Amino acid sequence: MNNKLFNISDKVVLITGGTGVLGSSMADYLFSEGARVAILGQTQKKVEDKVQSFEKNSTHILGFSGSVLERNFLEDVKKSIVNAWGKIDVLINAAGGNMPGAVIGENQTIFDLKMEDFRKVSELNLDGSVLPSLVFGEQMAKQGYGCILNVSSMAADRTLTRVVGYSASKAAIDNFTKWMATELALKFGEGLRVNAIAPGFFISNQNRNLLVKEDGSYTERGQTIIKNTPMQRFGRAEELHGAVHWLISDAASFVTGTIIPIDGGFSAFSGV
Repeated sequence: MNNKLFNISDKVVLITGGTGVLGSSMADYLFSEGARVAILGQTQKKVEDKVQSFEKNSTHILGFSGSVLERNFLEDVKKSIVNAWGKIDVLINAAGGNMPGAVIGENQTIFDLKMEDFRKVSELNLDGSVLPSLVFGEQMAKQGYGCILNVSSMAADRTLTRVVGYSASKAAIDNFTKWMATELALKFGEGLRVNAIAPGFFISNQNRNLLVKEDGSYTERGQTIIKNTPMQRFGRAEELHGAVHWLISDAASFVTGTIIPIDGGFSAFSGV
């Protein structure tokens, strides 16, 4: 095995949603592997705390607080990163989420869906990955190399009841991943790649109430998920690291337009 292919030391990696459960865990791991990491988060205090935790060991960290939906902000972030480190090797679009109005309640039907919340969820999950891909992907196109990694979900490929807004927007992420991969490779060369990971069920602040009761036991929905996951458990954030490392490394130089499930077998199991 050529370990140089897996070496990500000194790669410049930008992670949107870098203060969330999954994005923060990715940042910790990639930083420990020698990458130069820039995190983008919505809340200034969370970004500052994250940067301070890194700065104890290295100065190869930058933090930016703002919205992934504001192009001027993203353009400023791009300039700051390029001025500091000269390039952007990797963009990880980990920003995303859900909101109650786009979730069908236990005693509701699809006709209770709030379209305003549906649009907000779609905007955050889809536009919040498309716009950063345009801004930072343009820098990669100028360089002639770069890797974009989107974060999809099992909700994109399988019908998960209740989370209609989240599901629709993540399904769009799958299509956008394949489309952008094709566009960049055809028009800007083999050095630009776009892939996605599709996490299964990981407990986060956004889905905790759907999966876990106050006493720590699983809700009926949580129990159903475990029943249909061959590994019989929820995932841990660090279990994304291996796939992320591979996809952003030179070891995956011929991999583009793919969506990699990381789900404990959920997508492979028929339930029988």
